[in-house]
Amino acid sequence: MERMSEKHKLVIVIGSVREGRFGPVIASWVAEQAREHGAFDIDVVDLADVEIPLSLPAESPRFAGDSYPRPEGMASLTSRLADADAFILVTPEYNHSYPASLKAAVDWHFTQWTAKPVAFVSYGGAAGGRHAVLHLENVFTELHAVTIRDGLVFPNYFTAWENGQPLDPETPGYAKALLDQLAWWAAALHAARNAAPYPS
Repeated sequence: MERMSEKHKLVIVIGSVREGRFGPVIASWVAEQAREHGAFDIDVVDLADVEIPLSLPAESPRFAGDSYPRPEGMASLTSRLADADAFILVTPEYNHSYPASLKAAVDWHFTQWTAKPVAFVSYGGAAGGRHAVLHLENVFTELHAVTIRDGLVFPNYFTAWENGQPLDPETPGYAKALLDQLAWWAAALHAARNAAPYPS
């Protein structure tokens, strides 16, 4: 039987590729919190470093599996997503939704997300990225992932951070709640995937 204390691989995805984006600042802080939490091995993926075409092949990655014709520049991303036991997506809100770069990265994959937990850290104006997260929750339900209830939301992030740190002293506590839930689901789903294939 798998021990719940075993470390699992957490991939933190920086979803925005826009010039001047704030995502890397938040992702760096989230990664620091995850390292201090101690339940995960951390891998931060910046989509700005990945080749992500918007034009997709005719077949679905759900059925093509390893033979899906992804561009060569996406190989590292695909491997890192496949190796993950859990995900945190760091996303802004653009026009009441999440960035096209994140949607494209998600759509190029399928089984890499399946039966794994996904948590969300969002930022934006008054809504703090909540609309983006609502849309992402629907997408990841379709991909047979498990979304984590307790996320992190940063309204008016441009006044809520200083020197790479959130100003609200309660934020680390909220991060711990997210990471506690994510660690539980990561361990539970890792054990379940090892015990039996996920039903398609």
